[in-house]
Amino acid sequence: MPKKFVQRWMPDQKIIRNHKALRCFGRLLHDPHLWHLTRHSLAKAFFVGLFCAFLPIPFQMVVAAAGAIFMHANLPISVTLVWLTNPLTMPPLFYFAYKVGGWILQLPVQAFHFEASLDWVMNSMSLIWQPFLLGCLVLGLLVGSLGYLTIQLVWRALVMSRWNKRHKP
Repeated sequence: MPKKFVQRWMPDQKIIRNHKALRCFGRLLHDPHLWHLTRHSLAKAFFVGLFCAFLPIPFQMVVAAAGAIFMHANLPISVTLVWLTNPLTMPPLFYFAYKVGGWILQLPVQAFHFEASLDWVMNSMSLIWQPFLLGCLVLGLLVGSLGYLTIQLVWRALVMSRWNKRHKP
């Protein structure tokens, strides 16, 4: 069953509950629905985690945890998927989001030279914030929805396959 495969890779509940960034949720983290692994909780976790991965904000894990609590999604998977955007993947993903937002708004993509400084971020964001944020929102919704649908379809296909194997004459 797909449940056993996913459970092998899930972090321990105690590690997640005691994470210093997630302590702000207190007793909400003790809801058993956040730790169950069903087709629906996993699919919702993929939506929440992948959507939050495209949010250009610090503390994406906290937002993903709040989304998982609100949607009764699997909390560890939601929080883990946020790491899709890490220091290595963030620049190309966010540049792509900027290009998508520019394409939607029909704005020309401005050439810029990246510098790892707060001054550069403040000056550049004043020029590109609209297409960048729109692209992040659109890609987050699109990738999150694709993750949700993929989990639903793959889980269902695996269950049907096993059911058919058991009921062959």
